[in-house]
Amino acid sequence: MKASTISTLRKELISLPPGDVIAVCMRLAKFKKENKELLSYLLFDSNNEAEYIVSIKQEIDLQFAEINKDHLYFAKKSIRKIVKNTNKYIKYSNVKQTEVELIIYFCLKLKKSGIHYKSSTSLNTLYANQVRKAKLAIATLHEDLQFDYLEELNALV
Repeated sequence: MKASTISTLRKELISLPPGDVIAVCMRLAKFKKENKELLSYLLFDSNNEAEYIVSIKQEIDLQFAEINKDHLYFAKKSIRKIVKNTNKYIKYSNVKQTEVELIIYFCLKLKKSGIHYKSSTSLNTLYANQVRKAKLAIATLHEDLQFDYLEELNALV
C-alpha cells in the first residue's frame, strides 16, 4: 500500500465532519505509542512550552540517575537512549528554542555526570554532534537569544 501525500491527507481531513476527524485521531493514538505521545503534546503541552521543557528536563534527570556508571558499555547504551528520547521530544515540539534548551541541558548533564565520555570515541562523537546540532539551532534564533545560548554552549565546550 502506497502512502498518500501530506497535501492529499490534509484535503481529505478538511472534507471530513468533525466527529470523523476525532475518530481518525483516536485510531491513530491507539495504533502507536509515539502517536499518542504526540497527540498528548499537541492537546496538553503545546500551549505552555516552558512547562513542557521543565518536564522533559526532569525526565532527563531521572534517566541520568539510572545510568550504570560501573561499565562504560552500559553507560553508552543509556546515554544513547537519553539522546533518542530527547530528540523525540524535540521533534514533537518543533520549536527551535526548546531544541536548544534541551540539547544544552543534555550536554550539561553529561558533563556533570562523571562519565568519562572523552575517553570513548563514540560518546565523544555523540557529544560533539549534540553541540553541533545546538549551534545549528541557535543560528535560527533571534540575535539576543543567540548570544545567551552561545555563551551557555561555549561554557560547555
